[in-house]
Amino acid sequence: MSFRALLTDRTADGMEHEIVVLPDDVLPEAGVIVDVEWSSLNYKDGLVLTGGGRLGRDYPHVGGVDLAGVVERSDDERWSPGDRVVLTGWRVGEIWWGGYASRASVRADWLTALPAGLTTRQAMAVGTAGFTAMLAIDTLERHGLVPGDGPVLVTGASGGLGGSAVHLLAQLGYDVAASTGRVEANGEALRTLGATTVIDRSTIEDAPGRPLLSERWAGCVDAVGGSTLAHVIAELRYGAAAAACGLAGGDAMPSNVTPFLLRGVTVFGIDSVMCPPDRRTAIWQRIEDTFDLDALESLTTEIDLDEVASLAPEILGGRTRGRTVVRIA
Repeated sequence: MSFRALLTDRTADGMEHEIVVLPDDVLPEAGVIVDVEWSSLNYKDGLVLTGGGRLGRDYPHVGGVDLAGVVERSDDERWSPGDRVVLTGWRVGEIWWGGYASRASVRADWLTALPAGLTTRQAMAVGTAGFTAMLAIDTLERHGLVPGDGPVLVTGASGGLGGSAVHLLAQLGYDVAASTGRVEANGEALRTLGATTVIDRSTIEDAPGRPLLSERWAGCVDAVGGSTLAHVIAELRYGAAAAACGLAGGDAMPSNVTPFLLRGVTVFGIDSVMCPPDRRTAIWQRIEDTFDLDALESLTTEIDLDEVASLAPEILGGRTRGRTVVRIA
C-alpha cells in the first residue's frame, strides 16, 4: 500500500517541498497506523518547513504537528480499527513523521480518543493552539482563578492560540482583554469571539522600566513571551498568575524578582507537548464542553496539502489569523 505526503528536504539551495506518493514500508514502526483526514498549520510547522528553530533534525521529513483521523490498525489493545483519534504534541512533526500525510505511524500513548461531539476537522480547528489555550486556562483555574476576579489578559490574541483563549475564557464567564498589533483590522473579530476590551500590543510590549506597575490583571494567557511577558508580570494583581504559552516575541524576558516577592505572582510554563495522556483526555473533554462550534468555524481557514509550504512564511511573520486546517483525505 502507499500514501500521499508533503515531503520536506534540506538541500544546498535551501528547503524544498514536494507532494509525493510513498510506500507504507517507509513509515517508522510505532504500533498504530492512522488514516489521517485533517491536519493544521502551526507556528512550529512554519519553523520545520523553513528549516528554522532547529526543530526538524532528519530530512527528508514529513511535518505536521497535529493530526486527526481514524485508526486503520493497531498492535495495542487500547485502539481498534475505526476509532476516531486526535494527536497533538509528543514532538510529532518535528522529530517524528507527522500529519502532512494520508497515513501516520504513531505510538499508542500519543493518541487521544476524539470526543463524540467533534469531527476530525473541528479537532484540527482546535489543534495544538486550542488545546494549549484550554490547558493554560485550566492551569490558571487550578491556581484559583475564577470568573469575577477581574480582567484576564490574552496576548497575541489574533493568532490561533490567542483567539482560542479569548473565546474559551469568554465562554467560561471571564472578563477578557485581548491584545493585538492590529486593533482596527482584528478588533471586531476579537469582540465577536468574546473579548470585552481590545488593546494595542504597543501598550504592553516594552519592558516595564520599573519593577512594579499598577495592578491590572487577574490573570494572563501569554502567547508572546519576551518583554511583553515581563510587562504583564509587573501588572499582575496580588497573587495572580500568568500562563506562558509561547515566545513569538522572543525568549529573553527582562524581568526581576520583585513582583514575585512583593505581590506573590506566579508564572506557569504551559507544556502541551508532553502533557500526560489522562490530562489530555480531560482537556479535550473541556474543549468539547466549552467551544462554541460556530465561533470555532469563524476562526478557521481551510487549505489543501499542496498549499501548506507557501503559507509557512506567513504564519512565521504573524500574517495569518486564527486557525488554518489542512485537508488530507
